Order: sequence, then C-alpha cells, then structure tokens
Amino acid sequence: MLEVLAASFLVMLASLSGKLVVWRQAGSFVERHLHFFISFAAGALLVVIYSVSLEIVEHAGSLRGGLPWIAAGAALVLVAFRYLPHFHHHHDATDAGHTHSRIDANRILISDGIHNIGDGVVIVAAFAASPILGVASTVSILVHEVLQEISEFFVLRGAGLSVRAALVYNFAVSSTILIGSIGGYFLLEQFSAFEVPLLGLAAGSYLIVVFHDLIPHSIDSARERGHYGKHALFFAVGVMLMAIFVTFLPHA
Repeated sequence: MLEVLAASFLVMLASLSGKLVVWRQAGSFVERHLHFFISFAAGALLVVIYSVSLEIVEHAGSLRGGLPWIAAGAALVLVAFRYLPHFHHHHDATDAGHTHSRIDANRILISDGIHNIGDGVVIVAAFAASPILGVASTVSILVHEVLQEISEFFVLRGAGLSVRAALVYNFAVSSTILIGSIGGYFLLEQFSAFEVPLLGLAAGSYLIVVFHDLIPHSIDSARERGHYGKHALFFAVGVMLMAIFVTFLPHA
C-alpha cells in the first residue's frame, strides 16, 4: 500500500510542472506567447487521445468496445457543462486587448480528473504484478504527466486563470489519482472493470477540449494576429514531443 501511495503522490507532483515554464525569464516569454502555447497544448493532447484510444483497444480487444464510452465522454462535457457555472476570472494585464477566450477551464479539469483515476488503477495493477513493473509504470506515467500537465497549465492560463489558480486547480484535480489507486488497491478486480469506461470517458472529453476549445481558439488567434505558420509550428512541436514520450515510454 505504501509504495502505491508514494507512486500516486509522485505523479501528483507533476501537476506543478506548470511552474517550470513561468520560472524567472521564462515566465514573461510564455505570457507573451501564450496563444501559441495553446496550439502546443492542442497538439500534445491530440496524441494523448490517440494513446488513450490504443489503451482502449488493448483492454477491450477493439476500439468498438470503447466507442460508446468515448461518445459518452464527449456528450458529458458538451451537455453537462452547458449547465455548470463557468469560472469567473479576469485576464492578466498582459492579456489586455485580447479577445475573450473561448476556452472553458471546467472541461480540461474534468477530463484530467477522469484520466487520473485511470492512472491510479494502472499503478495498482502494475505493483500487484511486480515491484519492478510498478516502478517502471510509475516513471512512465510521471514523464507523460509532466508534459501533459504543462500543456494543461497553458490551457488554464488561456482560459484566464492566474498562474497561482492554474497550479492550485491542477494539483487539486491531480488528487483524483488517489480514487483509482486507493480504490484499486482494495477492489482491484472491480476497479479494473472500470478501466475501459474511464479511458473512453477521458478520450471523449479530451476530444471536446481539443476540437471545441483549443483548435478554434488557435484559429481565432491566428486570424486576429496573422501568425498561422507559428501556430502550426507550435502544434507540430506539441504532437512530436508527446509522440516521442508515448512511443519510447508506453503507459504500462
């Protein structure tokens, strides 16, 4: 149990990775180019969706088994969040004059929360197989989470949250990994049955975040400023970096 909790808390620390990109001089650069980093986040999260879809195929035997859950995840964030209050926030001074963001912080947070529960179950299952596999899976998840959490930090900043608020919300949502790890530790067989639904819900909700929020936001920003090439470049870099991590450090 202790090793599972330690691994879970270690992965939770990845949620603070956003602090790395606003450290000292890097902070002013990121703030000035935040609209480009939204495109970076869109590219990285698109690979996350692909990776999660591969996990669905692995667990369900085919993508067809996860498609209803992917559709349910997409419907969840489209319908449910229509009736949820949005975060009330104000853009920083550096954002003065920018058009109002169409990004909804609620969507990225719920998507991340669902995904984290699944990660907790993966950690428990890996340690149940062997300590070595448990450590290897934890390291793999941690590396993925660092880049993913940085991408989600960009999304939260793009939604108008302050640096502090983005870090606090990211860390709070990261604690949902404990639902998967603690619940999985005591009820591994039962929780394992939820793996495909959780993966499907996460993939569907991330799809809405990318195609409903991030890509339209990037297109609007490119139209406003005329930087289509830079947005495409940041998007491609996000895809390539996350693809490298997914290829050489598979989740399980």
